[in-house]
Amino acid sequence: MVRSLLLIFFLFITLSAMNGQSKGQLEQERNKLLQEITYVDNMLKTTSAKRSAGLNELNVIQRRISMREGVIRGYKDEIAILERRIELNRLAIEMMEEDLERMKKEYAYSISNSYKQSKGYPDMAFLLSARDINQGYKRLKYLHQFATYRRREAETLIAVKNVIAESEQRLINDLNSIAELKQSEEKEKSSLTREQNRTRSLVTDLGKKEKQLRKELEDKKKVTKRIETEIARILEEERKKLISADLTPDMKLIGTDFLGNRGRLPWPVEKGIISSSFGTHKHPVLTNVTVENIGVEITSSGKTEARAVFKGRVERVIGIPGANMAIIIRHGKYLSVYQNIVNARVKPGDNVDTKQVIGDVYIDSENGNRAVLKFMIFEEKSKLNPEDWIAKK
Repeated sequence: MVRSLLLIFFLFITLSAMNGQSKGQLEQERNKLLQEITYVDNMLKTTSAKRSAGLNELNVIQRRISMREGVIRGYKDEIAILERRIELNRLAIEMMEEDLERMKKEYAYSISNSYKQSKGYPDMAFLLSARDINQGYKRLKYLHQFATYRRREAETLIAVKNVIAESEQRLINDLNSIAELKQSEEKEKSSLTREQNRTRSLVTDLGKKEKQLRKELEDKKKVTKRIETEIARILEEERKKLISADLTPDMKLIGTDFLGNRGRLPWPVEKGIISSSFGTHKHPVLTNVTVENIGVEITSSGKTEARAVFKGRVERVIGIPGANMAIIIRHGKYLSVYQNIVNARVKPGDNVDTKQVIGDVYIDSENGNRAVLKFMIFEEKSKLNPEDWIAKK
């Protein structure tokens, strides 16, 4: 009986932990990814079929492929958790059924033995045959304890039966869940195959436009150089004013708070996906060519407002030929940069708050009304990965 009670407790705690943490977390992450995939699907649907695809669409589709792979991994992990839970349930049911049979035999023996004893020596006679009142009280207490023991045995039998029934139902539910998850997994795999084929087709088509792609790459390098030059100019001006060496107390506090919110900063746009990551990467089409991103590109659809990721002071609002405007905001010793902006709503010297709208992201009507924000973070001259600073979706 003790083993069954311990097993029931262990089973409840273990299954609650597996269900409440791992499985629930996987479901939450999968739902987030599926929401992002739906957002990307809607974005791609706005693209005109007559328009020739460009690098941005390729990047967006590749990002969707990455999300789809994440969903498939989540399905596999969730199936593995359910399979482990099924195995544990089956083991528990087997042990409880063994205990149940043993407890039934013990309980039957107890009832039979009690009946035999009561025939030859009834409870009343047992009490009346006591030598004195104290012995009679002790015998009454014994009879009461024995009755309580038998009642508890019966209750335990019922409890074990109920737990077995619940465990068997859980087995059925888990098996049904696995079947549904495997069906969903196969559906995602089919979608993934179609997207991978689409990617290969796009790469082939874009490969025929090598001259155009190389020009776009050079233009991007010029924009990057302009922004880095402006950052260097800001730092040099402050060095001459001795501001860089002695930031105001308020600006020092802002810098400390900015660092303290690393990984929790809001996104610079309300909705979008990272279509191009930070760092050096192989060009998706051109062979033996690498691309260096000093920030990230966040692609949205339709009207999109750029927002300050943290409170600070606007240092620059600069125009970049062929790339609209860039806004540079200081947060202590940190700088955030928002490029491809039109209709700037701030000017140098303005103080801004977290999530304050600073301008609109340019909408490319020839590219499915895409709005692509180039977002960067610097610590003085050092380029930082924005994905390490903004909150995970």
